[in-house]
Amino acid sequence: MSVVSYQLEGDIGVISLNNPPVNALSHALRLGIQDAVAQAQNDASLALVLICQGRTFIAGADISEFGKAPMLPSLPGLLDIIEASTKPIIAAIHGTALGGGLETALACHYRCALSSAKVGLPEVKLGLLPGAGGTQRVPRLAGVKAALDLITTGTPITAVNALKIGLIDKVVKGDLLSAALDFAQDIIAQGAVLKRVRDIAVDNEGISADFFAEYRAHLNKRFRQQEAPQRIVECIEAALSQSFDEGLKVERRLFVECMQSTQSAALRHLFFAERMSSKIKGLPKDTQLKDIKRVGIIGGGTMGGGIAMNFVNANIPVTLLEINHEALQRGKDIIAKNYAMTVKKGKLTTELAVERQALITGTTDYNDLADMDLVIEAVFENLAIKKQVFAKLDSVCKPGAILASNTSYQDVNLIAESTSRPQDVIGLHFFSPANVMKLLEIVRGDKTSEQVLATSMAMAKTIKKIPALSRVCYGFIGNRMLRQYAREAQLCLLEGSSPEAIDRVMQNFGMAMGPLAVGDLAGIDIGYKAREGLTDEEKGDVRSYCIADALYEMGRLGQKTGAGYYRYDAETRQRIADPIVLEVIEAQAKKRGVERKAISDETILARLTFALINEGFKILEEGIAQRSSDIDVVYAFGYGFPAFRGGPMFYAETIGLEKVYQTICQFGATYGEDFWQPAALLKQLVAEGKTLSEWSSNS
Repeated sequence: MSVVSYQLEGDIGVISLNNPPVNALSHALRLGIQDAVAQAQNDASLALVLICQGRTFIAGADISEFGKAPMLPSLPGLLDIIEASTKPIIAAIHGTALGGGLETALACHYRCALSSAKVGLPEVKLGLLPGAGGTQRVPRLAGVKAALDLITTGTPITAVNALKIGLIDKVVKGDLLSAALDFAQDIIAQGAVLKRVRDIAVDNEGISADFFAEYRAHLNKRFRQQEAPQRIVECIEAALSQSFDEGLKVERRLFVECMQSTQSAALRHLFFAERMSSKIKGLPKDTQLKDIKRVGIIGGGTMGGGIAMNFVNANIPVTLLEINHEALQRGKDIIAKNYAMTVKKGKLTTELAVERQALITGTTDYNDLADMDLVIEAVFENLAIKKQVFAKLDSVCKPGAILASNTSYQDVNLIAESTSRPQDVIGLHFFSPANVMKLLEIVRGDKTSEQVLATSMAMAKTIKKIPALSRVCYGFIGNRMLRQYAREAQLCLLEGSSPEAIDRVMQNFGMAMGPLAVGDLAGIDIGYKAREGLTDEEKGDVRSYCIADALYEMGRLGQKTGAGYYRYDAETRQRIADPIVLEVIEAQAKKRGVERKAISDETILARLTFALINEGFKILEEGIAQRSSDIDVVYAFGYGFPAFRGGPMFYAETIGLEKVYQTICQFGATYGEDFWQPAALLKQLVAEGKTLSEWSSNS
């Protein structure tokens, strides 16, 4: 069946696209549109309507063509043909018109859309810019400021807002084809004027001499180190100062630069990695799923409350269990506060917030969890307590119910042993704040059933999480690697650096916050209490936590006490370097026999990032993670690793595995092999001259 059909409806030609599931701009689709437009130039039609079948207008490029040799007609070439039509073409939009889809609509002479439709140019999220005239046509219709805001954020806007800024000409109701045909008749009645966007002059009113410099500065703060947003500004500057054709040349040149950049390669890697992470190797595709209609959550604190919100947001009722009514009320108050903030931001109506909270039932009685399909434990990170909870759940929950622990570190196999149904036990590690963070680390116990695994993956999608599968080890994927990152931050402090220097290096790298600022935000007491449950051997070298312990013992717990690695302004919460912390660091260094020396920014960056990378290789060789891209997903979506670096494992590839290996060996000689022992897999790949990508595809 052809993906493009053409037929006359009276004196209007209808070009209908049908390329499921999202009418992506495949070669066949482009060729079909080209042929239909050519056919229409010589028939009885007076105007043309371009419309899509299925659930959406053209939602963007065909990702299966990424990285392949282009086939004619190219998208820019096709849009020239559309715009040059001697008969007006009306794009009729429903669903989403994104990327090349919106660019196709902009090349048409008119655009109408259902009010439910959205339009956008999200290329920047892949480190790209619109490459088929988007940066030249949008400012001609919407103005420079609106174009910059739309294209540099990549966030879609509603049809109503698109109408306000001039991107579409009419919002319609009812049947889209009928409405588009009526709109076409109106255009014919008005003389069938060919409104070509290329012929519109860009309005320079309100664009001061400093406008673009100020906008660039704004982008530098919002999208630190990212190249594509700055190149988009250059394209829109060209739209204002040059002809349409010259502007297209600038756009094409910068698009190619973006496509060939490491940043775009990293973002495209994550795009595919995110889709791959939900696939479990060896799991039959026809594995029957359990039905999750009711969920129980044990623990109504910040984490438990956040987890509850995920389910009620998906219209799944939750029973929230706490130790007493006071604790239960505190938990409900936390949830109410979170919803109030969302309403205040305009992201949710008051009515919907009330409806969602009504789906949460509170209880202090385990028997009220008897009919739950899934129960998630979110109590203190203490193995003995968790085992007690699971033993209780084993006695009250119905057969087949999934019993999940929101543990960050504990052994899921040992937790499962406290039940008579280890096949139903799994780890579901949410990240704080659980109602916001996208990552869900799914921890597979030795006896977890395939059905429970498959159901958990599907459930993650239902509650709009990005899942990544991990086997059991201390800290799983994310926190196991984080320990090494935190270790090097602490050792750099002890050996000569300062909190502000370390945090500055990592922020310049692209992290939202540096490791010491994160420590203050989370609370220095969290790590201290976690270490209390470990043996001296499990804690590791005292040098890797002695500064944190000294600050804890001084009552400096971070932001909550107004002082940690930094002092905090009582009103603004702004962090301020504190000489007292330097005194603590120097005292600990003297106590541990460490001679402090200046450490370069390059060394700080390498020590922190290579510690992550090396541990990632160990996780792969042990089979804790399924694939290297899953590790990248964990760090990009759970730990703030800059997406434009692609995650720690992709970043290692961009540096070169041989350089990573050699540097780790040098660090071993300088700082001690106890901390710096190259992973066997890293050593193997370097010896064989293979990339991590090659290893992953063969493993």
